Amino acid sequence: MTQNPDVPLRGAPDLSQFAQAAPVAAAGNEAPASAVVPVIEVTEANLNDLAQQSTQVPIVIVFLSSASPASRELVETVRTVAGGFDGRFVVGRCDIDVHGSIAQALQINAVPTVVALIAGRPAPLFQGSADQAQIKEILDQVLEVAQQHGVTGRVDTAAQAAEPVPEPLPPLHQEAYDAVEREDYDAAIAAYDQALRENPKDHEAKAGRAQVALMSRTRTADLAAVRKAAADAPGDVDAQMDVADLDIMGGQVEDAFARLLDAVRGSQGDDREKVRLRLIELFDVVGAADPRVADARRALSTALF
Repeated sequence: MTQNPDVPLRGAPDLSQFAQAAPVAAAGNEAPASAVVPVIEVTEANLNDLAQQSTQVPIVIVFLSSASPASRELVETVRTVAGGFDGRFVVGRCDIDVHGSIAQALQINAVPTVVALIAGRPAPLFQGSADQAQIKEILDQVLEVAQQHGVTGRVDTAAQAAEPVPEPLPPLHQEAYDAVEREDYDAAIAAYDQALRENPKDHEAKAGRAQVALMSRTRTADLAAVRKAAADAPGDVDAQMDVADLDIMGGQVEDAFARLLDAVRGSQGDDREKVRLRLIELFDVVGAADPRVADARRALSTALF
């Protein structure tokens, strides 16, 4: 874990123009210590509202990638710890693969990264994983800073409806997830492949396989070396695909797609097919619902035909 122990506010992008009072419970209202804290999906549409709400209660946002199970786990750890603070925090998650503009605006360059919004301004907390004790210590510090800025409200967690228990994963999906947890990516891919043999229309298995394959390819990559290799050999499609992989991991989806579309236009035969297949695989990583995928699919069709 890379921690920012002082939780600085100075020097961060100023969101205070969005700050207006938002309805929260008064600080004297008590909430259960073991309250279930809902996790809000942070999007371009609700970021302003969250900035407003942060004038009353700190918002803790976990920036994650759909290709990183570890960052998804961190969301649940932060949520669990925040549940012991009697409604003094709102917890959010932001998928940089979907909402790259937010990550860019807040200068998020790695996942998982945790940021607090306090009085309309972002405060970087830490990057990487952390256990519950470490997170509690950090949230204690956030409360101190929040109090200094007059942010002392609570959300009414007692009024939140209990969330349904999630459905268990299908056996092969669970097998893949467990394999990812122990960083056995080959075993995870094999489990997803078996799931797809049993049900070729299993879209979740297809997306999961693409995500794990991306993690496997990039786990030991040196960003500077990969970018230099691509710059030195612009016609090397393997080098261009390596950069695109790292761009996707870093949330630079448009850059990754543009690079591979250029490679498709500039290649022929087996090289072109190799790039086409990689681009389609990255579409599965980002998700069909993402408008950037739809735009890139149209551009790919134009480039091929």
